[in-house]
Amino acid sequence: EAHDFIVARLLLNPVTVGAILAKRALLSLITLWLLSVMVFAGGQLLPGDVARAILGPLADARAVANLDRELGLDRPLLIQYWDWISHFVLGDMGQSYVYRASVSTLVLEALGYSVKLGAVAFVLVVPLGIAGGVWAAVQAGRPIDRIISVIGMSATVVPEFVTGIILILIFGVWLKVLPITAAWPPGAGPAVQIYYLLLPSLPLVLVLFGYLARMTRAGTIEALAADYTRTAVLKGLKPHDVLWRHVLRNALLPTITVIATPVGYLMGGLVVVEILFRYPGIGSLIFGAARDKDFPLLEGSVLMIGIIYTLAALAADLLHALLNPRIRFSAAE
Repeated sequence: EAHDFIVARLLLNPVTVGAILAKRALLSLITLWLLSVMVFAGGQLLPGDVARAILGPLADARAVANLDRELGLDRPLLIQYWDWISHFVLGDMGQSYVYRASVSTLVLEALGYSVKLGAVAFVLVVPLGIAGGVWAAVQAGRPIDRIISVIGMSATVVPEFVTGIILILIFGVWLKVLPITAAWPPGAGPAVQIYYLLLPSLPLVLVLFGYLARMTRAGTIEALAADYTRTAVLKGLKPHDVLWRHVLRNALLPTITVIATPVGYLMGGLVVVEILFRYPGIGSLIFGAARDKDFPLLEGSVLMIGIIYTLAALAADLLHALLNPRIRFSAAE
């Protein structure tokens, strides 16, 4: 009866997922606009002159001034911002000052590399984090729960360059089971590429494992103490069936939402890892653009990361709303 009631409410409720999606999309657009302003302002605050950085310290002052004028850097900042963002919205990210190539081409190429690395880390950390959180919740208060919690929290606070160096020493130098660089040979197939990406993905897995495990543990403990779980146990269902059919179905709802955070981090937090392992991804591209004062490349790369993160969060909100009717009911009311 309860199931039929929920289905009826979903069918009769005119304000459901569409309203939630529209609201989230509007907030996302505002967030991206604010991000574009901060990125543009941050680029202007970088010390040094762009033309001087391109031409070198020995370039003639007149040549530097002419290049500034050619690049449009002598115009008012509001005009520069409007020119950049209006073209960006239309799909034109401009030209890189350093590479003299389309920013969109450079960003998409680097993004393709980062997607591969992020995908390997994501495939590893999500099942490990969920399994660790569920195991800790089932064994709450016991030594295994404390071990998982301590390992997860410790790995979360250790910087990636520290864990990366330690992992290189262990698996690359001492054991020699994984390559210490992420640069695979030309023409390498998917299996070889994954093999080269295993070691760079491990620092990301360690950072995110504790975050996902902690969220999963909290949701699982709450679900284990819920009335529907006690009812299922009293009906004589096997513990395995209770865990899979009742506990995890409700416990993983918060975890589904927070999975969007790792997606954004995996795409935007790769700077240290990519530099450490000499990997030509979006993180390395952002670092190089900031170092060379390549504003179009820097602004386009960072804003693209913001778009990916926003879309991931929007997808997580939509999925959470589809799986949790209470969110739709509250939105309708």
